[in-house]
Amino acid sequence: MIIVIGSWCGHRHAGAGRSAAGYHPRMSEPRALADLPFAAYLEDHDGGRLEPGGDYNVVHLADQEFPDLAAGNARFSESALSTVRFTDGSLRRARFNDVWLHGVQVIGTDLAETGWLDAEVVNSAFAGVAMFEAGLSRVTFFGCKLVSVNLRGAVLRDVAFVGCVLRDVDFTEARLTDVTFPGSTLEDLRFDDVELKKVDLRDAAELGIRSGVASLRGATITFAQAIDLAPAFAHTLGITVKDS
Repeated sequence: MIIVIGSWCGHRHAGAGRSAAGYHPRMSEPRALADLPFAAYLEDHDGGRLEPGGDYNVVHLADQEFPDLAAGNARFSESALSTVRFTDGSLRRARFNDVWLHGVQVIGTDLAETGWLDAEVVNSAFAGVAMFEAGLSRVTFFGCKLVSVNLRGAVLRDVAFVGCVLRDVDFTEARLTDVTFPGSTLEDLRFDDVELKKVDLRDAAELGIRSGVASLRGATITFAQAIDLAPAFAHTLGITVKDS
């Protein structure tokens, strides 16, 4: 098992990975609604139910609640969701392309096999959410809380968790590429059989791994983090550590 410890020489150019909407996954600060390139074209959602397979293009969902939602395979593009609450229900296989979420609460909702592309998620909370086999590409989470989120088998590429709290998040058998966690608190994460490539954990405020340290090949950590994880590494390798 090889884990890079210390400095990582890779660097993304500022212009790499931009979408047509001007999104960049390594932006340091979240944008306001008015700063979105499609803000002037947004139309308010009429407040009706979201429908299975529905197309929601250039819409703004604000101050709405969707309990027991049944909107699998819905498609959201160049849209904004602010102060929206999803409780239970399902958005399975929904697609979120060029979307902006602010103050959104997702509680006990099925987001399995959803697709996220060029998305910005700000000050939002996901709790008890199924996101297994989801695909996230060029997505940034700012100041979000993810608690008991199932990301088993998910594919994350160019994803940043900035100043977030991830607690009891399950990445078992997931594939993570170019994923960072600056300023984020990571508690009780599961990394069993995960595939990592250029995953940078150095800037995490706290790194707590419940299981799967043997699968951290491809991650970059600091020396201090390596020392903190030493007991878990020893246990995984069957090494008994005694002072005398």
